[in-house]
Amino acid sequence: MQTPYVKRVYEDLQRKNANEKEFLQAAYEILESLEPYVKKHPELEKNKILERFVEPERFVQFRVAWIDDKGEVQVNRGYRVQYNSSIGPYKGGLRFHPSVNASIIKFLGLEQVLKNSLTSLPMGGGKGGSDFDPKGKSDHEIMSFCQAFMTELYRHIGEDTDVPAGDIGVGAREVGYLYGQYKRIQNKTVGVLTGKGIPFGGSLVRKEATGFGLCYFTEEALKVMKEDSFKKKTVLVSGSGNVAIYACKKAIELGATVVAMSDSNGYIYDKTGIKLELIQEIKEGRRGRIQEYIEKVPTASYHEGAKGIWQIPCDIALPCATQNELDLEDAKVLVQNGVIAVCEGANMPSTLEAAKYFIEHKVVYGPAKAANAGGVATSGLEMCQNSARLSWSFEEVDAKLKKIMVQIFHNTYHTAKSLGNSFDTLTGANIAGFDKVAKAMLALGVY
Repeated sequence: MQTPYVKRVYEDLQRKNANEKEFLQAAYEILESLEPYVKKHPELEKNKILERFVEPERFVQFRVAWIDDKGEVQVNRGYRVQYNSSIGPYKGGLRFHPSVNASIIKFLGLEQVLKNSLTSLPMGGGKGGSDFDPKGKSDHEIMSFCQAFMTELYRHIGEDTDVPAGDIGVGAREVGYLYGQYKRIQNKTVGVLTGKGIPFGGSLVRKEATGFGLCYFTEEALKVMKEDSFKKKTVLVSGSGNVAIYACKKAIELGATVVAMSDSNGYIYDKTGIKLELIQEIKEGRRGRIQEYIEKVPTASYHEGAKGIWQIPCDIALPCATQNELDLEDAKVLVQNGVIAVCEGANMPSTLEAAKYFIEHKVVYGPAKAANAGGVATSGLEMCQNSARLSWSFEEVDAKLKKIMVQIFHNTYHTAKSLGNSFDTLTGANIAGFDKVAKAMLALGVY
């Protein structure tokens, strides 16, 4: 960092949040990339906009006590960060996973502010979750936990205040239980959660949105930056959850061959192309492990350790698993093997060093806050439908999603180009998102 103001803000953040490595990593990446913008706008320092931007408006931590199937009391931690509401109500998912802590929730919340801004929809940024692990739990235990979680969370959210959604560990089942408890407590039928089931206010395409949106962004980026497309390309997709499955589906529809997918244990490689229906049967149908794939597909092989997936030669890499899954060494291997595009379906899956390496080597790079914004964009469309008491068709929502993702790419690309490097989409996305938030914060005064 070379700008004194930016450097001072980050050093203060380090002092206050010394043990929160994920949060500091995200803050450093954002603040460093904002330096060109900050230099042109002295009013930011005068009004302490950066200090206010990196500090959440509200951070809530609470106890979640619930009873398991053995009748024993269990205790977890719950979180909600309401990061920035300058352009709309807080919006961001809930994550249930043992790794969840204050640092991860704050990093996700900070990223969400810019991601939501990029969609052009009126949504602020928030995030939440718990260190509860849904794996191995019965439906009754998950319902018990979700009800206890919402009993604490309900007082902090509302359809015009904060609208949570799903994330890792929080799918349609969990959202249903959470929404049911909110209705019970508040006696309201309102759009206070997104990712709901279709019969009670959900939107079509929501399940597919992040994966589809990732591919719409990537396709437009390839067209503009490389005069190319998914057609006849070899693709790697890390992960095998919701985002990965629908990124795989759309990539195949666009003419690509997806040859590898992974889960937390390892990865499968199928040079003839992944049989998506089988992956869906294993993962969506019975929550199994990806290793089961090779039992039915003789052309496939299984390899322990998910990280090895990046050793496979490919044209396009779509990291859709988790944060920091792709580091500098992985980036070097991908570039050496001829990758032309790396676009992120997970949140911050590439380290900053890896991202810079892609940019330096003129790889089409889609940073998460731009490339995976399809999920929250469709959540925003669900909010619109709830507010208007309307229900749009699959085709209508999909068309709106595609339009938003293409627009996000062009905003990101043109901002990067105006700064002198059209491949630096990391800086482009951060500045394009921040510009709207900063202007709103200045207009609203000190709050």
